[in-house]
Amino acid sequence: MLVYPSSIDLSSSTLRHLTRQLTARRRELGTRWRRLPAGRQALLALAHLRCGDTYAQLAAGFGIGIATVYRYIREAIEVLCVLAPSLDEVMETARTKAFVILDGTLLPIDRIAVDTPYYSGKHKRHGMNVQVLTDPFG
Repeated sequence: MLVYPSSIDLSSSTLRHLTRQLTARRRELGTRWRRLPAGRQALLALAHLRCGDTYAQLAAGFGIGIATVYRYIREAIEVLCVLAPSLDEVMETARTKAFVILDGTLLPIDRIAVDTPYYSGKHKRHGMNVQVLTDPFG
């Protein structure tokens, strides 16, 4: 297998923020040992979320197993979800804005033909519909 360097178009402060959150989560759980330190776990999760690198690519690049990649990404997403505002908070904030932007996209996923709920006839592929509500500044 070939390993290549790659870049993520995110700031280092984003990496530091997620690293701090993961470190706090590990302290909260009382974790004593992990295959990757919190900073490398944050980089792994951001590479998956931002660049769409597959679990197999990440496992090869970070020298860990695919199951470990899956667990690390799930943990990072859970940490980020805790920080996200609730729908009620978002709607309260949206009421104070002059206008907001509602947009959606289909995120492609690997599914088989049996999983018809995840199939988009418009896009002719399997995917998950993601809706975003934002102001003009993001």
